[in-house]
Amino acid sequence: MHTRRASTTGSRTVAIIVAVWLLIGLAAAGQRSYLSGSDATCAKIGTTLVTVVAGPLNYVGANPKIDCSAPQPSR
Repeated sequence: MHTRRASTTGSRTVAIIVAVWLLIGLAAAGQRSYLSGSDATCAKIGTTLVTVVAGPLNYVGANPKIDCSAPQPSR
């Protein structure tokens, strides 16, 4: 009978941890000025997303960067 309540509490705890993790990553992206400017390149968007997902790891030395280049059309 208590397993349903424990499952709900566990799910809520995981959701809170994930939300806090992403908020910390968003703060790191903001501190690195990834959220400012209007040049929305593949590399900037990718780096911003990876920084947000890395969360607190940004503060222990992680500095994720994405380098993407689109293939050139053939003639």
